[in-house]
Order: sequence, then C-alpha cells, then structure tokens
Amino acid sequence: MYYVKVVLGVLLGLVVFLFLDYALPSKNTLRITNTYNRLTDIGANSMFYAAADVGTVQNAQGQRDIRFIEAVRPNNKVFVYRNEDTGWIWPPYFKYDSSNLQAEATNFRSDGANPQWVSVTGYGWRIPMFSIYPNAISMRPVDGPNVSPLNWPAMLILIVLGALLFLLWRMWNQFRQRTIDPAAKRVGAAVDNVDARTDAAMDRVGQEFSEAREGFTGWLDTWRGKPRDRK
Repeated sequence: MYYVKVVLGVLLGLVVFLFLDYALPSKNTLRITNTYNRLTDIGANSMFYAAADVGTVQNAQGQRDIRFIEAVRPNNKVFVYRNEDTGWIWPPYFKYDSSNLQAEATNFRSDGANPQWVSVTGYGWRIPMFSIYPNAISMRPVDGPNVSPLNWPAMLILIVLGALLFLLWRMWNQFRQRTIDPAAKRVGAAVDNVDARTDAAMDRVGQEFSEAREGFTGWLDTWRGKPRDRK
C-alpha cells in the first residue's frame, strides 16, 4: 500500500507539473523573422489549438486559417508561435486581439544585420513532430538579446496557487483533527468494546461447556458403576 501511495503521488505531481508548464505564461527574448497565415490541418492535436467557436473558421476538410510568427532566438535556434484568440475558453487569457498582435509582430520583423529584439509572452509547447505550437499572447521590444524581463504573471499565479493550497491544507488538517480523528477514536473504542464483550462471551460459553461436559461425564460414570466425584 505504501508503494501504491508513492506511485500515485509521483503521477499526480507529474500531471500538475505538466499542466502548469503548459498553461502558465512564459517569456522568450527573440527576433521576429516572418509572419504569415497558413491553412493548418486540425486533427488529433486539436486540444492544443483554440476552440472552434473562438478560432478562425474551420473548413470541411478540418483545416483552419491560422496566423503564425516565425522567430530566431539569441542562440540562432528558430522558434515558431501560433497566434490565435482564446476567448473565455481555457486557458483564461481572454485574448481577442490576434489581428493586432499579428500587425505588431509584422512591424517588429528584422534581419541579422539590423536586429530588433522583442520579448514575447505566450503559453504552450513547441512539439514539431505533432505540429504543436505555443500561442503568442503579447510582445514588446527590449534593448538586446540578453534582456530577460521578469515573468511576474507566472510568479503571481504560482504565489496565489501556493496560498490556496496552504489554505486547503490547513482546512483539511482542522477538519481531520475536529471530525475525522475523534470519529476514528470512537469507532476504535467501539470495536475494542465489542471485541472485549465477544471475548468475555466466548469465555463464558467455554466455561459453561466445560461444566456441562464434566456433568455429563459424571452422569455416564454413575451408569458404569463409578462413583461421581464430589467437590
């Protein structure tokens, strides 16, 4: 049972970590090289795209016209964002300005000879094998490739979540101490009382059975001509 709890705890922690890693905002300093729209197949990876009612119209072939932002990181590795509205659907970024953001990204385009570095805030993962792209939320120019703005939204969310978890932990401990532990003690005392009564009843039954057997044996001895033992 101990190992089952450990495995379940590890799996739960892994799920929570992956969920937060995907949903929390992240910041990347990079240089935008291109912006464009493309008809994209939305299939098994649809959970990593915006919901149909807030995204662009999807055709009968399951394709959607999605905005993309291509960029290069300071280490010269490429990175690609999608640019979709989120609406009121999860995650709750309430984004409705993907057209404006695309115009900003187009305005920030630059080349290696005259780079314009920007800090892009987004969420999600980039998994090329499954055509999964993070969603850009906002961007602003920075002075250079080594500038890394503080990711205060993610920090604030983690602080709030930590405070809520601490509050829930305190509430659970108080509930356990005031309700569960006394109830468990009462149940344990009742079980012990029942066990004691059962043991006493079994002892009485055993004693009466022994007396009855001795009496029956003595009665048989009288029929065999043996005198009964008298106490």
